Amino acid sequence: MAGSERSPLLTYRLCSSTSVEEPGPGAARGSRKLRTFLGVVVPTLLSMFSVVLFLRLGFVVGQAGLYEALGMFVVAYVIIGMTVLSVCAISTNGALDAGGAYYMISRALGPEFGGSIGIMFFLANVCGSALYILGLVEAIVDIFGVPLGQTMGSSFQVLPRSYWYELLYGTALLLVCLLVCLVGASIYAKATFLIFLIVMLVLGTVFVSFFAVGPTVVLLLLPQGNGSLAVNGSFTGFRLATLRGNLAAAYGVDYTTGRLMSFSTVFAVMFNGCTGIMAGSNMSGDLKRPSYSIPRGTIAAVVFTYVIYNLLAITLCCTCDRTLLQKDYGFLRDINVWPPFVIIGIYSSTLSASMSNLIGASRILYALAKDDIFGRALAPAKKTSRGGNPWVAVILSWVLVQLVLFSGKLNTIAAIVTIFFLLVYATIDLACLALEWASAPNFRPTFQYFTWHTCVLGILGCGVMMFLISPIYASASMAFMLLLLLALHYLSPSSSWGYISQALIFHQVRKYLLMLDVRKEHVKFWRPQMLLMVQNPRSSIQLISFINDLKKSGLYVLGHVELAELDSLPSDPLQTHADSWLLLVDRLNVKAFVNLTLANSVRHGVQQLLFISGLGHGAQPGQSVRAGVTDPQDRGHGPSFGTVSGRPPAVFQTPEGSHLPPW
Repeated sequence: MAGSERSPLLTYRLCSSTSVEEPGPGAARGSRKLRTFLGVVVPTLLSMFSVVLFLRLGFVVGQAGLYEALGMFVVAYVIIGMTVLSVCAISTNGALDAGGAYYMISRALGPEFGGSIGIMFFLANVCGSALYILGLVEAIVDIFGVPLGQTMGSSFQVLPRSYWYELLYGTALLLVCLLVCLVGASIYAKATFLIFLIVMLVLGTVFVSFFAVGPTVVLLLLPQGNGSLAVNGSFTGFRLATLRGNLAAAYGVDYTTGRLMSFSTVFAVMFNGCTGIMAGSNMSGDLKRPSYSIPRGTIAAVVFTYVIYNLLAITLCCTCDRTLLQKDYGFLRDINVWPPFVIIGIYSSTLSASMSNLIGASRILYALAKDDIFGRALAPAKKTSRGGNPWVAVILSWVLVQLVLFSGKLNTIAAIVTIFFLLVYATIDLACLALEWASAPNFRPTFQYFTWHTCVLGILGCGVMMFLISPIYASASMAFMLLLLLALHYLSPSSSWGYISQALIFHQVRKYLLMLDVRKEHVKFWRPQMLLMVQNPRSSIQLISFINDLKKSGLYVLGHVELAELDSLPSDPLQTHADSWLLLVDRLNVKAFVNLTLANSVRHGVQQLLFISGLGHGAQPGQSVRAGVTDPQDRGHGPSFGTVSGRPPAVFQTPEGSHLPPW
């Protein structure tokens, strides 16, 4: 196998002595301490419950009705279920470092796809963190804010309402998240465990309240012009009439934004309760056993949230009239056995989800910076504390979240966040599909409950829902990702991660070579096959270019014979020469393969090259042949090919090769 380092051909001085350095080791990682429950299950549960469980589930059911709401859950969980299977497969395929989805995709699809999707996933986490902060601000103002159209409220309704005041509240809450995330992943895990206990307790009181609280009429003050309109919403308890009234869809106007709702807009809001499946994967650099914890923790969290969402949706349809569901996003506190319970649950879950997305965004940014894909642009994000916490990446993520807070309302950015996450999920499925189709020998995950069918279903589901939610946002996000991909393809340095595209190309080339049939050859489709023997590449550049012009879409091979006995050498010298020959082909921009061989005489070397050059059969058994073959677009070592027809290629020799045998 060829050496991994690039070194110049010292003997012939093909090109300048440039070498491609491997990326240096990143900053020291923090110690891996988190286990499955604290590191994966708890963050994933809290991220999936987040703002939807207590603030938007009633909105979803009230607008879409029970039938469509349950259908939305099925569609959403089928999409994320297929993605979870792909995540489990990739995460159990080998070592997993910091970066979560970015690390998985970049190591599977290469730096171009990895870098572009890493940026998209980073932006998705940034927008998601802002979305949860806006939901928390909405809940705080709804309880402690001055009523609409009034100058004063009750004794505890003291917070003024306006766009700038709400932005100030969001900034203060985001600052709390920043301080927690700056301390590190360990304190974050401990804080989320406490929040998890609170959320589970509140969720239990919510289900108890449906049975313990009697019928109640809730007075709702809705914004209307410069004032407010009072309407009544009813909690009826378990009644068949209430259930029948909530079965069908009845889309109306969202009272916070004034926009008419539809299936796609409601689904976009609801899907934000499912996007937290990567919260555990984002902590991959802090998990003690990521390949063990991510599959088990993520699947457990997904199943649990699906059951809770469906039970709560059915219960709401049986007990609350449509007016209460549509016009009051915080109605659960009004029908709870002790209203402060729900208030605490809302604050805890949304604050935790915001912290989860903020710390996830920082880990992705740190991984991008450590891989040097964007060069010096992200160099400051490499800095870490003594404990391994990337504090600069946390601060940079916090700044971007602060900018997103200027959007003002949760429902305004819900569609953008959903599309970003759907795009990331589709590429995770694509990465798993490419590895499966390429039959990559290094893709042997211990998680076996996936097939290429699940990957395709996940990609199609994500793509369809993206364009149903917003064709404009979906097209813009895909265009932005493609621009990033092209920029990284031409500007980013080469990496040693491996490119799935090369595995797919080899797979297809092998298949089509086997399909070549000598009996179907015809003179109309003849292609020349040229072998140019080169002794000194430095003095043969013009001849190499001339033969390249003659080949006319035929096969062009540069051949070189190294005179030596392999048995008498400590190692194969061609290993250190192959990369320099490939670099020569790149510099001259010729479409040629390179064949190098080691022989005791030029005659034997040329015979060996004739055997291995062409398309079809290779060198005869027992011959000492060392050949590195590549295409300029390949950047690697491919197989050697012989001729299908059995006819040797035309041989051209350089002036230095006067001692070559006369053919």
